[in-house]
Amino acid sequence: MSNNSRNVARAAGIVMFAILVSRVLGFVRERAVAEVFGRTGVTDVFFAAFALPDLMYQLLVGGALSSAFIPVFTQYLAQDKEEEAWYVASTFINLTGILLFIFMVFGMIFTPSLAPLVGYGFVGEQRQLLVTLMRITFPAVFFTALSGLEMGILNSYQKFTMPALGPIFYNASQILGAYLLGPIIGIMGMALGTVAGSFGSFSLQFPTVLRKARFYRPVIDLKHPGIRKMARLMIPALIGLSIAQINLIIAQNLASLLEEGSIVSLRLANRLIHFPLGVFAMGISTAIFPTLARLVATNEISEFRRTFSFGLRVVFFITLPSAVGMAALREPIVRLLFESGEFTAADTQATAFPLLFYSVGLFAQSGIQILVRVFYSLQDTITPVKIGLFTVVVNFLLSISFLQWTTLGAGGLALAFSLTSIVNMLVFLYMLRKKFGGIDGRRLFSSFWRAAVAALVMGIMAFYFSQWVVPYLDLTRGLGRLVQTFGSISIGIFVYLALSLLLKMEEPWFVLNMIQERVKRRKGKGSES
Repeated sequence: MSNNSRNVARAAGIVMFAILVSRVLGFVRERAVAEVFGRTGVTDVFFAAFALPDLMYQLLVGGALSSAFIPVFTQYLAQDKEEEAWYVASTFINLTGILLFIFMVFGMIFTPSLAPLVGYGFVGEQRQLLVTLMRITFPAVFFTALSGLEMGILNSYQKFTMPALGPIFYNASQILGAYLLGPIIGIMGMALGTVAGSFGSFSLQFPTVLRKARFYRPVIDLKHPGIRKMARLMIPALIGLSIAQINLIIAQNLASLLEEGSIVSLRLANRLIHFPLGVFAMGISTAIFPTLARLVATNEISEFRRTFSFGLRVVFFITLPSAVGMAALREPIVRLLFESGEFTAADTQATAFPLLFYSVGLFAQSGIQILVRVFYSLQDTITPVKIGLFTVVVNFLLSISFLQWTTLGAGGLALAFSLTSIVNMLVFLYMLRKKFGGIDGRRLFSSFWRAAVAALVMGIMAFYFSQWVVPYLDLTRGLGRLVQTFGSISIGIFVYLALSLLLKMEEPWFVLNMIQERVKRRKGKGSES
């Protein structure tokens, strides 16, 4: 392993561990929603209410921070210009805070006009509830976006722990809102828990950011070259990310025209897919991004190419078996996590169906997490916009086609999203190869097919084990479901790791090194205390 790979492994271990805890709490949150409120029209409205707030968060964190702030801020830090870095950052922070506050105020005022954009099929009481929930959750946008800004600053300093802890507090607040306030004030309890969680996430990181912000200034200097550079990078990225989010809003609007509960089914299935996507792909891409930006700043292009190829291969190694496992064990997983209270066996089947189709594109969605950051670290934000414009058209045409000419329903929307993701990733790889003249393609392809073969065998073994144990278990009880699901997953992990070693893959050693780095870090902290 190179030093950069070791640094990525160390950072990825920290980020992935914290994201793992956050995602587990995220599942508890989704189970709380399913258990307390069920797969109903009310929960459809609640999830729809978050479309615009989520869009604003993604635009700031996924767009402005990833494409502009972190590369430019990191470049100044790499050149030992910390005071100037903070002068530029001060303008960005001040301007962003003002714009977010204006967005929050105007969003709350004009909510009735915005509501049809996220829930076109909702009328009457559902439309009124959508307006109310959107108004309550708009303040959450303000604090969640500021929390994302804090994350960008700390990641630029190679600090990953506190930013990753923010979502843990956020999810915990939503869970308390569902279980404690839900039975009293209904779905409003979840909305209030969301606002409290977003404020808590912001507050959690603030002291650490404050210690780093000794050069902060109350200034807005739009003429500074660093700010102008951020603007040049950011505007195309925001457009591109807006286009990507439109894919999700299209699916949500089309789902609002299907049977009641379709939005909930898509949401829960998408959240399941986001577990490996969030823990592994986002964890590795978050950890690798500052390293890529630094390598570009110091003009180490060969090492840059090796580092992003390495990250992409590791992401494929982890997410391919995750996708196959999700598809093979979709019903046991959904049953274990959500089937309780108001969430019935029929709801389990309705959610498992789109999960099957979402799993098809998991590896591509994961690869995109790395590839987008590769272009951003190169300070190229135009290419992702061009690709985004193309793929949004592909997604829309596929979605309409599957709904009109098949009986897949919500599954068709999930399949359209997955196929669009695969097209998106392939275009990214083509453009990257065109830019560099080579992307270590042989190693990428070799790693991919070996992981795919091992994952396919793993999926078959895990599926047959899950069916074999059914006569011996009571699947109406939690223990029976737990044994079926985790027993099958354990068999799958053992088979996959054995095959990956038999096929002489390099990536298992990275995962082992990442675990060792995490253990060493914990032991080091223990000895210090």
